[in-house]
Amino acid sequence: MFTVGILTISDKGWRGEREDKSGEAIRQILSRLDVCIVNYDVVPDEKEFIVQKLIKWADEDNLDVILTTGGTGLSPRDVTPEATLSAVDRVVPGFAEAMRAESLKKTPHAMLSRAVAGTRGSSLIINLPGSPKAVRECLEVVLPALPHAIETLKGQASECGTPET
Repeated sequence: MFTVGILTISDKGWRGEREDKSGEAIRQILSRLDVCIVNYDVVPDEKEFIVQKLIKWADEDNLDVILTTGGTGLSPRDVTPEATLSAVDRVVPGFAEAMRAESLKKTPHAMLSRAVAGTRGSSLIINLPGSPKAVRECLEVVLPALPHAIETLKGQASECGTPET
């Protein structure tokens, strides 16, 4: 079992003007795994709010995985990647690369995603898109790698080979 935090970044969601369907999509997908969703919050598209939440969840709450949704596009208010880069110690580009590669099979707009992933201490932080459909598609891509990533971060992984089929 691993612990998860879901952070939705949305001005309208934070003001209560929009239901958080993307955060709910993450919950639904994670319900199939042995995870415990410990933290959930909605914050505005403000870099400092996002950075503070990521740092608290990683350093104080010691979450294994923090999944963000929203704020990864080209809008002037989209600052999630910059906030994430300010919070992480190391970038793990494979997650974002895999999500973009798979999403490009469905839409050319996937190349507009600026999502990033990285680690802070033993927490893995992954940016997901803001739409529920894109969240589902992208989370399905990275889900198989999460258990091994978490084990590796905690120093518990025995081998780095590919999983047996």
